[in-house]
Amino acid sequence: MTEFNGVVPAIAKALQKRGYAELTPVQKAMLDPALAASDALVSAQTGSGKTVAFGLALAPTLLEGRERFGNAGAPLALVIAPTRELALQVKRELEWLFEMTGAVIASCVGGMDIRSERRTLERGAHIVVGTPGRLCDHIRRRALDMSELKAAVLDEADEMLDLGFREDLEFILDAAPDERRTLMFSATVPAAIAKLAKSYQRDAVRISTAAEEKQHIDIEYRALMVAPSDRENAIINVLRYYEATNAIVFCSTRAAVNHLTARFNNRNFAVVALSGELTQNERTHALQAMRDGRARVCIATDVAARGIDLPGLDLVIHADLPTNPDTLLHRSGRTGRAGRKGISAMIVPLNARRKAERLLENAGISAAWARPPSAEEVSERDDERLLADPIFNETPQEEEQGLVQQLLASHGAEKLAAAFLRLYRTNHSAPEDLLEVTVQDDRSRKRRDNAEPYEPAQKGPREDFGASVWFSVSVGRKQNAEPRWLIPMLCRNGNVTKREIGAIKMQPEETFVEIAAASAESFLAAIGPNKALERGIRVTRLSGTPDFSRAPAPKPYAGKPSRDERPDDTFRGERPKNKFGKGPGGGYAAADNSGGDKRDSKPWSKKPGKPAFDGPKSDKPKYEGPRSEAPKYEGKGGGAQNKFSKKKPG
Repeated sequence: MTEFNGVVPAIAKALQKRGYAELTPVQKAMLDPALAASDALVSAQTGSGKTVAFGLALAPTLLEGRERFGNAGAPLALVIAPTRELALQVKRELEWLFEMTGAVIASCVGGMDIRSERRTLERGAHIVVGTPGRLCDHIRRRALDMSELKAAVLDEADEMLDLGFREDLEFILDAAPDERRTLMFSATVPAAIAKLAKSYQRDAVRISTAAEEKQHIDIEYRALMVAPSDRENAIINVLRYYEATNAIVFCSTRAAVNHLTARFNNRNFAVVALSGELTQNERTHALQAMRDGRARVCIATDVAARGIDLPGLDLVIHADLPTNPDTLLHRSGRTGRAGRKGISAMIVPLNARRKAERLLENAGISAAWARPPSAEEVSERDDERLLADPIFNETPQEEEQGLVQQLLASHGAEKLAAAFLRLYRTNHSAPEDLLEVTVQDDRSRKRRDNAEPYEPAQKGPREDFGASVWFSVSVGRKQNAEPRWLIPMLCRNGNVTKREIGAIKMQPEETFVEIAAASAESFLAAIGPNKALERGIRVTRLSGTPDFSRAPAPKPYAGKPSRDERPDDTFRGERPKNKFGKGPGGGYAAADNSGGDKRDSKPWSKKPGKPAFDGPKSDKPKYEGPRSEAPKYEGKGGGAQNKFSKKKPG
C-alpha cells in the first residue's frame, strides 16, 4: 500500500525514490478516478509539475493492470512538445518516472540524426516524445507506426499554436487511431485551443485547479529603475547581489544575447548563451553546463528558452522588457517552480516606466519598485555571505595542521585573514557604480501625476569642462555619425556618463570626443584592450588637442551670378529657322570652329544616298488610270510583291 492513493505501484516507488512527499494540485487532479479513461483539457501553469501529472495519468492506460511493460513494438503513447529542449526535458522526466516499469522511451526532435531515430523506432518503443515537425517526417516516411497508439499528449498546446504548428498537429492527430485518449495541457485556453480540443477530443474533462488560477505565487517580482546608460551595469549588480545558483537573463534579440555574453565573459561570469542561431549540439552543451555547475548565468532569447527547466534557477532578469504579458509570465515562470522561491527582476529604463507599468497591470502582477543594488550594497552582501560561509564551521583536518601552524608562525592571523579576503574578492566580479535615479527623474510620470511641469534646460554655451583628454572615434559624417546615438554608445561601452563627455567635433571620416581627464583611464579600461565599441567602431587616444583644421571647410554659397557675369553664349552660332523655329531635323547651323560645343562644329546636311525632289509637292506625277494597270515599283527590293499588283513579279 503506497501513500500516493490511485498511483500505479511502480510509479509510486519512483516518486518515493525521487523524494516526493506530496503531489501538486494538478497531479492530484489527474488521479481522479472519474478521469481514468477520459480525454482532458488541463490549464497548467509553468512549474506546476504537469510532466509528472500526465505521466501519472498515462500509466494506467498503458500498463492495463500490469506491473511492467512487455517487449517494445509500435508506440503506445505519443507526447508532442513545441521545442527540442522541452521535448528532451520531458523525456528525462518520464525516464525516471517509468524507470521501474521497464518502459522504453524514444525521442524524435529536429536537429538530431534522423537515421538514428529511425533505427530506434524500428527496434521499438513504448513512449515517443517529439516535436511536431520531426514527428510528421517520421509518419510520412512510415517510420513511426501509429496503429497501436492508446494515448496522445499535447504539452504547451498554446505555444505550439503560437509557433505555427497547427497543421502539423492536425496531421499527427489525424494519423492516430480514433479511439485513442487525448490529453491537452496549456497555460491558457484561448479560442484556438478550444477549437482544437473540440475537433480532436471526445467529451473532454476541463481541469483548472484553484492553486493554478493564482499565477506564480512563489515568485517575487521587482521592477528596478535605471538610467538608460546603466542598463548593463544594473544587470551585473543584480547578479552579484543575489549570487543565485542559476540565473537566466532574457534579451529580445540574438544580437543582444551575443553582446551581453561577451560583456559578462569579460567580467569573469561563468556564462553561456542560448539563441536560435546555435546548433542543437551547442544548445545541449549550454544547458548541460548550467545543470552541472560549470556555468551559472544563461543569456537567452524567448524562443530559445521556451519550456526549459533548470535546477536551482532562483533568478530571472529581464534585460529587455517583454513585449506582452504572456511573455512576461512565461519568462518569469522559469523560476519559482515546484514550490521553490524565485525572483523576477525587470530592468526598467526611466523612459520605459509607463510601458512597464502597463505590462505588469495587464499581467495582473504587483511588483515592488526600487533601484538596483548599489556597489556598496553588493559589497555588504558579499561580506555577509563570507562571514556566514559554512567553511568556517569545519575543523582543520589532521593533514592540514602542520601547514596551518607554519602560516600562523610566518605571517600571523591578521595577514592571513587579509590574504584570504583578497583571494575571495578576486574570484568575484567587482560591482558597478550606478547613477542616482529617483522617481522624480521620471519626467513622464511627473506630467502624468500633474506635478510641476518639466522645463527644458536653457540653451547656451556649456560651463568650463575642466581638464580633459581627446579621443578619436572611427566614424564621421560620411558614416552618418550623430551625437544622438554616439553618446549613448560611449556611455554604454565606456562606463561614463553624459557629464563626463565634453565637446564632440564631427569630421568627414572620424569624430573627436572630449572625455573628462579623471575618467579617461577608466574609459579605456572599460572598452577593453581592442579599443573597440559596437559595430566595429574603434577608439584612439590622442596625445593633445586635435587639429580641427584638417577637415576642409565647406565653401560658402555666393549666390546665383547675374546675367552679365555668365559665360558668353555666342559660340553656339545661329540656328536656321523653319516653320517650327528650328533648323531641318532640329539641328544647329554651322558655327565657328575655333571653340564652343563640339556638337555644333560640323555644318548640317541631309543624309546622303536619297534623291531629293526639287519641285513642289503638287507637281509630282500622279497615276490616274485603273488600279489593275498601275505601274509596278521597280526600285530597291523589287523582288517583293507590290501591294497594288495581283501577280508576283517575275
